[in-house]
Amino acid sequence: MAEKIIITSDSTTDLSPELRERYGVQLLRLVVSLNDIDHVDGLDITPEEIYGNYELNRTLPKTAAPNLSDCTEFFQQFVDQGYSVVHFTISSEMSSTYQNCVIAAENFDNVHVVDTRNLSTGGGLLVLHAAEMAERGMRAGMIAQECRRLAPCVDASFVIDSLEFLHKGGRCSTLAMLGANLMNFKPCILVKDGNMSVGKKYRGKYDQVLLKYIEDRIGDAADIDRRHIFITHAGCDPEVVEACVAKLKTLGDFPNIHITRAGCTVSSHCGRNTLGVLFVRNHPI
Repeated sequence: MAEKIIITSDSTTDLSPELRERYGVQLLRLVVSLNDIDHVDGLDITPEEIYGNYELNRTLPKTAAPNLSDCTEFFQQFVDQGYSVVHFTISSEMSSTYQNCVIAAENFDNVHVVDTRNLSTGGGLLVLHAAEMAERGMRAGMIAQECRRLAPCVDASFVIDSLEFLHKGGRCSTLAMLGANLMNFKPCILVKDGNMSVGKKYRGKYDQVLLKYIEDRIGDAADIDRRHIFITHAGCDPEVVEACVAKLKTLGDFPNIHITRAGCTVSSHCGRNTLGVLFVRNHPI
């Protein structure tokens, strides 16, 4: 009898509703606390509400991992339906979500938790690969094992128009923010080994910077797995996003370019004008 498999993730993978429906992905949502009120990520709070609150009150939300009880209850519903679960979480370096899910999974024989070592659609790429493996009939344990092998090959980065949100959230010093503003820098934030770091610093108008950034990241596309590539943004103007898609199409034949909107977690740390191109390379980066 074929193994029934369901692919799940936390709400930080930023997959669009269309992709989640296409692959049957279910979400374990983080908690977003804003003005001392807890909200469910993506259900009763949106990035636009976070931006609006910041403009009025100059305060940003705090995000919290699902607690152990939430994780256990989430897995239980699928196990009771006869599924084996492959679950993906934001990098364990960035949240306790992975740890809580691992502890909860110990109550079950058929729940496999994968640390994406990434955030946003960097993790979403692994979710899509897992779903396609399940469609090919691969067993849940092997899917989890293959995705752990694949995690270091994910190339995830973003360009940020302003360091204001990172500074307000304690992830950027005042000196660094002032220096970036004075020099009109637009930093590229890289995700590697589960952590964020600053890569190339661009200068100039944001829309032009993004085109150069995409060209730099894609290169000749020789070592890229072209099956799926994401352009993920935190509220950029549609014209800017469309120009980035057009640029990407000039750099290679990518059959599935997914345009997704970053959720509350990424948006609350990076701010509105943030955009990234995310894909899988054919070797660890």
